[in-house]
Amino acid sequence: MAYSPSGRQIATASDDSTVQLWDTQTSAPDPILSGHTGQVCEVIYSPGGHQIASGSSDKTVRLWDAWTGTPTHILGGHTDDVRSVTYSPSGDQIASVSRSYNAVQLWDTQTGAPGLTLSGHTNTVIIVKYSPSSHQIASGSWDRTIRLWDAQTGAPGPILKDHTDIITCIEYSPNGQQIASAGWDKTVRLWDAQTGASDPVLSGHTEVISSVAYSPSSHQIASASRDKTVRLWDSQTGASGPTLSGHTEGVSSVAYSPSSHQIASGGWDKTVRLWDAHTGTPIYILTDHTAGITVVKYSPSGRQIASGSSDETVRLWDVDSGQCLVAIDDTRGRIESFAWNPAFDGMSFATGSGNSVRSWRVIEEEGQFQAQLLWCSGHEGFSVSGTSIQNTQGLSRVNINLLKQRGAVGDPTPPLSLRQASRKVISMASVASRLKWPALPSIPHEPQS
Repeated sequence: MAYSPSGRQIATASDDSTVQLWDTQTSAPDPILSGHTGQVCEVIYSPGGHQIASGSSDKTVRLWDAWTGTPTHILGGHTDDVRSVTYSPSGDQIASVSRSYNAVQLWDTQTGAPGLTLSGHTNTVIIVKYSPSSHQIASGSWDRTIRLWDAQTGAPGPILKDHTDIITCIEYSPNGQQIASAGWDKTVRLWDAQTGASDPVLSGHTEVISSVAYSPSSHQIASASRDKTVRLWDSQTGASGPTLSGHTEGVSSVAYSPSSHQIASGGWDKTVRLWDAHTGTPIYILTDHTAGITVVKYSPSGRQIASGSSDETVRLWDVDSGQCLVAIDDTRGRIESFAWNPAFDGMSFATGSGNSVRSWRVIEEEGQFQAQLLWCSGHEGFSVSGTSIQNTQGLSRVNINLLKQRGAVGDPTPPLSLRQASRKVISMASVASRLKWPALPSIPHEPQS
């Protein structure tokens, strides 16, 4: 699941060999991208938002026009399932890797032409990251090494080979000058992105490291581990900072606030914990979940935190008070992915659970919050709510009643401008034929006292 950079569209991948696009403004389904002959494993927008790339078990990467859904290029050549597709930050190049493949394949996004093949690893490549400048690529493999490559020439750079077990995390610092890696050997290692020189080894964790994050300022690193702790490190000196202790089971996710001043961690102990990023002082323990936390993410404004859990709920929390603003308990499965809509200030997001993707908007009225379900899809059914359809012609009374029952027809609203109306046009027959699940009512929740 991916939001377009503008926030106006969502793309979802499915095991039915398709990619479905959704308009976040009208709640209407946009084109279904058909052509793959196997499960779609990954979908991603180009940085500019005009193109979509999808990788599939049919051994291809396909490029699509994001607005029309038109297929533009089929990138063939992989000999196994395509498991990862990554755009360069500049958007002119794609790197893809497949299962049981020891190399990284580069592609030109404008022509679809295959570029360089980055070969050298001796086992499957599992992680690919571009530097913020797009000039360098870092690839991590089951061979326990990280290899650096010139993204334009394919020239191999330094081989980073001090890890003694499988690598699980690779992150560039936001300024692009440093790389942090971590894995099963329980260490975080820092590398100079240009020379490959190894900075001090960050040791202290006693179990596998599950997540690594740089602060937005690049000055600090947080590492989360199955040993129930989050550790903070000075990214320049490697000096150990505070150890964030309190979780009673492994920590699965860690994130910095946009300001770099706060950290959120989620654990299998069912809690989300907020910490002062400078002192390590605990701020709040958020305890309403009933199963392990799978994801924590700050809103773009930094004023809210969203947490997803194996208890099949998403909760939205106020950063300043630690209160749960709203709980969403109808997600149809364990929360596997979460994305804030970048076009809204913490009030719109999407959740992914199994085959279901749901789009939500949070509304505040007189200090109370409601989570309004805008639409949901399981790639086999579709439901909309909160959308008013008016001034239609040629629609039978039966279909009107059906749409009313599903929440797709609301009370009349003032006439729209031509520009607004063009964004609200929905094919009635298409919507009616795809309606399968009943729309769900808003979920009220009063702030905790």
